[in-house]
Amino acid sequence: MHRRLIAPGALAASLLLAIPASAASYSPGAPGIGDPYYPAYGNGGYDVSHYDLRLKYQPQTDELEGTATLSARTTQDLSRFDLDFLLDVSEVRVNGAKATFAASGQHELEITPAKPLPKDTAITVVVRYSGVPSTKSAYGFNTWHRTPDGAIAADEPEAAWWWYPSNDHPSDKATYDVSVAVPDGTQAISNGLLQSTSSKLGWTRYNWRSNKPQATYLTTLAVGKFDITTGTSDSGIPVVNAYSKDLGDNEGAARASVERTGELVDWLSGYFGPYPFNSVGGYVPNTTTGYALETQTRVYYSPKQFANGSNTSVVVHELAHQWYGDDVSLKGWKDIWINEGFARYAQWLWSEHEDEGTAQELADYVYASHPADDAFWTVKPGDPGPDNQFDIAVYDRGALAVQALRGEVGDDTFFAILKGWPKEHAYGNASVGDFQAYAEKVSGKSLGALFGTWLFQPSKPAAPAAQGASIARSKSVPAQPRSWKKIAATNSAHAG
Repeated sequence: MHRRLIAPGALAASLLLAIPASAASYSPGAPGIGDPYYPAYGNGGYDVSHYDLRLKYQPQTDELEGTATLSARTTQDLSRFDLDFLLDVSEVRVNGAKATFAASGQHELEITPAKPLPKDTAITVVVRYSGVPSTKSAYGFNTWHRTPDGAIAADEPEAAWWWYPSNDHPSDKATYDVSVAVPDGTQAISNGLLQSTSSKLGWTRYNWRSNKPQATYLTTLAVGKFDITTGTSDSGIPVVNAYSKDLGDNEGAARASVERTGELVDWLSGYFGPYPFNSVGGYVPNTTTGYALETQTRVYYSPKQFANGSNTSVVVHELAHQWYGDDVSLKGWKDIWINEGFARYAQWLWSEHEDEGTAQELADYVYASHPADDAFWTVKPGDPGPDNQFDIAVYDRGALAVQALRGEVGDDTFFAILKGWPKEHAYGNASVGDFQAYAEKVSGKSLGALFGTWLFQPSKPAAPAAQGASIARSKSVPAQPRSWKKIAATNSAHAG
């Protein structure tokens, strides 16, 4: 809650009379963008189009200095607005003039410009800041991950607060320039393409650019000592991968998996359409976290993803997100099925490609593996709730829903939907309802009952419904597909 001035009725009336009518229309932007899963995340009153981040980071002490310049446009008559941020701010300017500011709540930076901002006005916000990210927390957690030689920022649904001020919700996407100075011998990696590097007085500056709209949680920063490999996929996409130099026994399997990124992104293009960004790749830092994350163009992988050997399935999963989650982002966090159901289904398609189990066999196995009284069926992938946002049901039951759609509309229409969806909502945001409407438009079928059964019913779909969707047509329990263990190894993809 924001602090409010409580005045007696007579004083309040006199204050209102003293305010010119033109000024009375100005009000603070909301301290949350309106997402029911995370009410305090994001902010109201403006929309960001570009972030320019100029940073300096010292790995030994975890000290970060930064100047963030945000290009935005107001969406209401604005007297004050918030950014989501945790570090220590020394100065804020709005349209060149100094603004007053104060910390509020768990992660709010309240900014009051020198003059109120009319609706539909272009604004430039400059925030100068510094701090030690590893010492900051909100809601009892910290998403800034230290490594032996640096740090990384990669987490979901939030990570930006620890290194730059933002409107931290997927519905406000923007382009990025990320410029980071680090001591010579250390590298800084971010999204997009490396534009240039320069060295001066013991520091090297890396300038990265992500030129397509990007959600805040998909923006990443990795500082450390990396072996960086570059190349080009057969279709011409620049590939940039990076590996910490101290990965130990996991190094070989990590390279054997991530170095296939160019091949795999071209393969996925056959299902999802042209790759939507200016580069692709991944990085594997020396962290103790257990998850991977589809940070846009530069996927984050934990070394633990490769503890049992190479795993192209996890690479397929995260690359599929570049279309389903990154290019087309969710409108609200309840729409997480559009991200995870389809990324999981991409793994099923890869299993089929590798002759390790068809999508049909995997669907049959998932359905048979969970009895009717399994809590798995109580999670609704179409709106799982914040506590179950990354529950296994969102992945596996979510992929079952995709297979059910395939069975309902037939392969030709299904694959047309799969490829057309990223084009329909390119670089934008969409909901589960939007996907259903699109699938109905392409197929010419009413799909409400199917989506209701597989995405929103808090119980196991009965055998007739499953068989009608071409799932579990045999009464016998199917054998475990050979790809299952590799696919299951991805279950920790978003679990810390």
